[in-house]
Amino acid sequence: MPHTPRRSLILGALGAPLLSAPALAQAWMPSRTVRIVVPIAPGGANDIIARLMAERLQPILGQTVVVENRPGAGGNIGAQSVIQAEKDGHTWLLTSANVLTANTYLYGNRMPFVPLRDFTPVTRVGIGTLLWVVNAQRPWRTFQEQIEFARRNPGRVTMGSSGTGTISHLFFERVKRQTNADMTHVPYRGGGPAIQDLISGNIDMMFDVMPALLPHVREGRFRALAVGSAGRVDYVPEIANVPSMGELLPGSGIDALNWWCVVAATGTPEPAIATMHGAIARVLAMEEVRTRLLGLTIQPMPDATPAAFGEFWRSQVPVWRELVEASGAVAE
Repeated sequence: MPHTPRRSLILGALGAPLLSAPALAQAWMPSRTVRIVVPIAPGGANDIIARLMAERLQPILGQTVVVENRPGAGGNIGAQSVIQAEKDGHTWLLTSANVLTANTYLYGNRMPFVPLRDFTPVTRVGIGTLLWVVNAQRPWRTFQEQIEFARRNPGRVTMGSSGTGTISHLFFERVKRQTNADMTHVPYRGGGPAIQDLISGNIDMMFDVMPALLPHVREGRFRALAVGSAGRVDYVPEIANVPSMGELLPGSGIDALNWWCVVAATGTPEPAIATMHGAIARVLAMEEVRTRLLGLTIQPMPDATPAAFGEFWRSQVPVWRELVEASGAVAE
């Protein structure tokens, strides 16, 4: 997963083709309430992004846009509900990379759908990386100090994640292999419970997406020791000086980038795909939206066309397959 500098990402967002109001008026438009299904519980990054977008899509699409949370089975339940819905452009899935890539290998023959067959690409919405944090009461001041402690005390360091096979778990396992540090993975049913246990000191650390962790760093409950990307996250002041995996583990190739996107069930009319793509691009070009997303450590990233997103998506499947297979993770 190559790291892409912030400047090029923002230029990409601004350069994406936008549908003007007259163009949208002549294109397909929804005739009733539009649903954006989020396959995780409320409060996570997917949910935050979906609600931010839904509010601003309403005046563009001329219909109410609602966010529907349908968590379960690593995102598969919500995703499958979109596949089973009427394919008329009124139901969309906003998800992160796992559901469309990793789940195929985590669930094996229990996977209820084939992502590249059963979904049609619309666009990415944004990308972001992970943050390696410890409870602020723990003694480790640097990533290296914690890793050395873990090597001297096998199994003592506990890392909470939002579940087996999540991006958090997969990249944690990769760091463990790279550093030869024996740390214990503690999976939770969602990031919220893991964060609460980290606050209370029941676990030592998390390595997860930033939007949920950064507020606790800002308030002094967590200490950030590393970012998961190859380069530093210089656009977030509170962590601009936190070292990256490229610095801490040079040559490892670790570049933990997550991406969020919108897809539709295969069979959704192409004019509806084009309308939603253009509407999302317009929302992501809004200064207030870009500012809000960057404040959440998510870089706006609309693709120029649905086909361009599809090409990127296909290129990511082997990357996530390798992560899953190397981790040995199997979905429960």
